[in-house]
Amino acid sequence: MGKGLLGNNVITQIGIVVHDIEKSSREFAEFFGIPVPTWVQTDGMDKAQTRFHGAPTPARAKLAFMHFGSLDVELIEPDKHPSTWREHLDAHGEGVHHIAFVIEGMGDRVRELEAHGHPLQQKGEYTGGRYAYVDTSGTLKTIVELLENDRKGKD
Repeated sequence: MGKGLLGNNVITQIGIVVHDIEKSSREFAEFFGIPVPTWVQTDGMDKAQTRFHGAPTPARAKLAFMHFGSLDVELIEPDKHPSTWREHLDAHGEGVHHIAFVIEGMGDRVRELEAHGHPLQQKGEYTGGRYAYVDTSGTLKTIVELLENDRKGKD
């Protein structure tokens, strides 16, 4: 398979859960001397088709992205509905939630990770692709997010 269980060993993103995205965005911008990122709201359940521990959830989050070369930092302010973000924020407070990798073959990758003892926590859709959070906290001490973007120009 190469490059481990994911087929890719390049971290593309670090996700950080926060209580207040506007405050955290300003603090990151000031610290790094960058423009304050604008935040966006994730899609609703009808479009995102979000599932948490196998059940549909109306969970949404505010997201702000900052680009640092080949690595993005994603700030995440979850709403109160059940989600991996809310669960992590409630249990551990603000801080690193996940590291993300762009992959191909979402279904196969999730099944392979589950076969290795890393259960799927949450999955959903976004414009242009899909995501899945896999619980690797027992071995990696953090969650891994899989990002699969739709292929442009392919059927």
